[in-house]
Amino acid sequence: MMVREESVITSVPGPDGRPITLQDLPDPSIRRWVTRRKAEVVAAVRGGLLTLKEACERYNLSEEEFSGWERLYDRHGSKGLRVTRVQQYRN
Repeated sequence: MMVREESVITSVPGPDGRPITLQDLPDPSIRRWVTRRKAEVVAAVRGGLLTLKEACERYNLSEEEFSGWERLYDRHGSKGLRVTRVQQYRN
């Protein structure tokens, strides 16, 4: 019987195009979410480095909060993830 190993993703393209690994992601105890950190977590989930569930557990996020980051990133890029811009971009 053959056992097929699953491929493990060790890095994905970050928001700036450079590869990021789990070690490059923000520390799970992070309290200050700057745009770069949010964008890195979005890229990690989209690239398969983390599942949505793993990201939400690791960073104590709700799926709704993460989905909001994704929508803002898709519509406005990293600038949309700025806390001061969230109200402006929400609508």
